[in-house]
Parts: sequence; C-alpha cells; structure tokens
Amino acid sequence: MIARRVVVVSSLIATAASFFTLGALHSRRADAASQASYQAALDAIRAEANGGIGKLGRSDAVVPAGTVGQANPEKESGSIDSAARARMVAEIKQQLQAEMGLVPLTLLRERRSSFVELYATDNFDKTNYGTAGYLGHGYFITVKHAVVALEDPDNRSSGPRKIVAIEIMLNGQEIPARLIDAGDADVEVHPGDWAIIKTRDLDLPALRVDAAFSYDFADPIFRLGNDYSKGIILSSGYIGQHTPNGLVTCLTDGHPGVSGGGVLDQRGDLVGIPIGRMQGDYRFSFILPLRPEMLRKVPGFTPSEPRGVRASVELP
Repeated sequence: MIARRVVVVSSLIATAASFFTLGALHSRRADAASQASYQAALDAIRAEANGGIGKLGRSDAVVPAGTVGQANPEKESGSIDSAARARMVAEIKQQLQAEMGLVPLTLLRERRSSFVELYATDNFDKTNYGTAGYLGHGYFITVKHAVVALEDPDNRSSGPRKIVAIEIMLNGQEIPARLIDAGDADVEVHPGDWAIIKTRDLDLPALRVDAAFSYDFADPIFRLGNDYSKGIILSSGYIGQHTPNGLVTCLTDGHPGVSGGGVLDQRGDLVGIPIGRMQGDYRFSFILPLRPEMLRKVPGFTPSEPRGVRASVELP
C-alpha cells in the first residue's frame, strides 16, 4: 500500500517537472524570436539612416548651411558697395524717423542750448517771465507781450504800464537786453505778437530758421520753453488747424513762461514761436509761424522765396 503511494507521488512529481521544463524551453524560444525580430528592425533603421547620410555627398542632396553673411562684399553675389549701403541705411532711418515723428535726442539737446529764460520788469516793479531763442550776434526772437507793455484792461486804474528792464538768464548770470524790433500786436495772442531783442554777442549756438514751413495737419513739432520759470523744458505735439488770423493750433503744453520759446520741425529748424493757449486749457496752444518780416533787422537773413521754397538762415 505504501509502495503504491510512493509510486503515485513520484509520478506526479516527474510529470510536473516535465511540464515546467517544457514551459521554460518554450519561453526561451519565444524571447529569442522576439529579440531576433527587434534586432532585424533596428538593423533596418540603421541601414536606412546610413543610406540617408550617404546621400548628402551627392549634388542633388539638401546640404545645411549657416546664415552668417560675408564681410567682404566682393564675395557676395549682387552685393552693394559700402557707400551705397550707408546711403541706403541713412534713407531707411530717415523714413522711419519721419513716419514716427521723431528727432534724434542729440539734436534736441543741442537745440535746447539755443533758448534762454527771459525776464522783463515794468514800472510797477512787476516781473514777468518767458523764453527767447538765439539767432546769433546777440539777437533773440521772442513774443512782444513779454517785452512790451500791451493793453491790459485789468490794470488801467494803476496808470500806464511800461517795461523798464529786459534781461535774459544765462548760466545763472543776468544779461541785459534791449528791444530792436516788434510786430503790430496791441493784445496778446495776435499775429503781430513777436519781438526781436539784442544783448551783447554770446557764445550760444544760433538756431537755423525756416520761414516757409507749411504746417500741414498732423505734422510733428517740438516746443522748447521756460515752463513755470523752471528752465527750458521740451514738449512735443502735432499740428492742428490754421486759424483765420494766421495762427496755428496744436496740442503741446502751454504752461506759463513758454511764450517766446521755439517751435521746431523734424529737422530741428525754428519754424515758429508759441504765443498763447486756450483760456483754461494748458494743452491747446497757439503757434505764430515765422515770417520773413520778423527777421528784417537780423543780420544775415535773406527774405524767403515763393511759398514752398525753404527760406533759411544759419547765423554763426
């Protein structure tokens, strides 16, 4: 009985061992087949890649190349010489500047030194302040109402008003000036509200004048003036409309003290002077365009030619 049980158990163990061995062999064969298939696919990819790289040496292959340009224009097909390139770059810069209404900062900083603070004292010991632009040889342009006592209804009871002293401020020094010429204005913000004053000859850069500027709508302008008697300050804006009496409107800061300052175009030329603002509005300003008659007593100025031809003067 015991022997029979031993035989049965031994048979079961042998059978199990046989099945385990067969399963292991089958698994190994399957793994080997899978590995062989993977290796074949990998070999195919490598062969394809190597074939593609080999094609790069052929004339019809796409060959990668850098995008760095040649420094020597003679080695570039269709290249231009350095002078032509410089002209092209200058023209592009000028077009961008014109479209964006810009002026080089260096130019504006240079023009700033051509304007000075202006102070005038009357016979009531009252001092008003404004701005004056240098024209050379000691000559300045400004507004008449800054240096001449115009009609002032509010002060009639105090008696006639008269300007007794005109001075400009330069590097902290007060320099006396005298009236040379003036327009026919009898009130402020008037087409005749301009004046020419003179000091001794000063070491200041003279402004270049353009008395034929057209003041087209939306032309960019740059205003320099003695805002609030705090020194020469820059403001920018755009041309608005021409008024019936010959003035021009614009949106630039019209703070007290800017009257007599300069209105510059994009070339940095003096084309007008700010003379006033809309009552109660410090942004709506009035410009007096320059006219040849304003400079009739300034040495070196040549009257303008027909409209549209630039009439300019550059004094030493």
